[in-house]
Amino acid sequence: MSSRLLHPDEYELDMRSSIDSQGTFNLDEADFESQTIPSRSKLLHQTPLLSRFFGSTSPSGYRRLNPSKPFVKASKRSNCHRYCLNRRICFYLQSFFGIIIALVLLSSIFTPSYTRPPSHYNTLRDAVSSSTTPGRGNPRNEKIFIAASLYDRGGNIAGGEWGKRVLKLIELLGEENVHLSVYENDSGSAGAGALLDLETQIPCNKSIVFEDNLDLDSLQSVTVPGGSKRIRRIEYLAEVRNRALQPLNAHPEMKFDKLLYLNDIIFDPVDALHLLFSTHVDNDGIAQYRAACAVDFINPFKFYDTYATRDLQGYGIGLPFFPWFSTAGNGSSRKDVLAESDAVRVRSCWGGMVAFDARFFQLPKAGPKRDHRLRFRASHDAYWEASECCLIHADIQDVPINPEEIVDTGIYMNPFVRVAYDSRTLSWLNLTRRPERLYSLIHNLISHLAAMPHFNPRRTEVPGQRVSESSWIPDENHDRGGSFQEAKRIASNDGFCGRRGLQVIVEDRKEGEAGWESLQIPT
Repeated sequence: MSSRLLHPDEYELDMRSSIDSQGTFNLDEADFESQTIPSRSKLLHQTPLLSRFFGSTSPSGYRRLNPSKPFVKASKRSNCHRYCLNRRICFYLQSFFGIIIALVLLSSIFTPSYTRPPSHYNTLRDAVSSSTTPGRGNPRNEKIFIAASLYDRGGNIAGGEWGKRVLKLIELLGEENVHLSVYENDSGSAGAGALLDLETQIPCNKSIVFEDNLDLDSLQSVTVPGGSKRIRRIEYLAEVRNRALQPLNAHPEMKFDKLLYLNDIIFDPVDALHLLFSTHVDNDGIAQYRAACAVDFINPFKFYDTYATRDLQGYGIGLPFFPWFSTAGNGSSRKDVLAESDAVRVRSCWGGMVAFDARFFQLPKAGPKRDHRLRFRASHDAYWEASECCLIHADIQDVPINPEEIVDTGIYMNPFVRVAYDSRTLSWLNLTRRPERLYSLIHNLISHLAAMPHFNPRRTEVPGQRVSESSWIPDENHDRGGSFQEAKRIASNDGFCGRRGLQVIVEDRKEGEAGWESLQIPT
């Protein structure tokens, strides 16, 4: 499996190429002296070589031996015209880029984006920096369950920056307030060794599990054309994420206030505190959310987690750069971003790091012990895909009466908290965020030209309604293993998460081969 196996799909931009051209050699352009009218004294002091080339140095001799002089003048006029045109183009280009640079500088200085958080963010950061007391970043001593599922082939995640920053986060939260659960599989000896080394350094309660091979036979399969059974990629991802939550099943007596799920990201531990405790606070300074997500970047400008992110009305995002969301529908999420809210209202998000209200993942403290604990899952419609990270948000929010009129879901994206998948990208984010308010106009224009967000026929479905559509029906007796048929179904709560398609695990893959593939939708 590739190191990106545990991450969602991403939108890629095409590379550009350029073609250079070279004009013919022009004597008038190459000879500097020929570009000016020589004086008589200069003509009299021509070198013998030039004299032989031009003949006589006298004006009459020059005209006699150069019958093509009118052509030379025309050529000079043509060259002059091209030269002036090129200068004009260069002037316009320099002016254009000069204006752009000036706008970027002025915007970065006077109207920087997402660099001035609410005052309580600074209060928490000051409390962390002014003391060395363990737990200083957790003012109410909240209990935090930290979960991560890793694929760490080279051991560079657990044994690198990720591991160091997790240890720092535990120290800021207070080791008595934290339970760390890490599940890793199929990473090889280097990954196993790095995880074991990290385990010896973890001071809090922990559940560290490494499996050489995840048993794929335990996962639900889907019948594809040809009759073979394949395992969905999302089924696999949901399973490994749930294995990191296993301690909550094994020890129901453990109670937590927040659940923090981490990807293999590079993050600032203080930003993790802000996500947990500073996002959407009430009048008492207590964070109020069902889920709060960071914003993750694959390079200093490009937002990564497009697969799991949906705006307040269930639309996918526009192009993956600021302000990320489109003007589709009410454009509420986009407006929240442009207002620099620390709680951008969405229907789902992930962003590499997400904090949940832990009550959704635990048995209730009192009352009937009915097991309504939520876990990650996959869609079971054959050619309909949705990220497990979106489906979990569908399950924690209230069922909307009208998806077009949703005002708030309790799920927020916090653009003050930004993470990356390498240290270099993270180091740039404080700089590249400053002029990003300038991007909104071009983002809107290009998103419209690219027809984004893409159409989703299930976005407005209301859970429980009967829907008729053409669906793939598996049939082992059919020569293709099934067929598309008009069928009735009951709409679920997660139609906004999905899209047409099917991604499956590549079993018995060869070295260097991707861990999953997309299957073509049958006609």
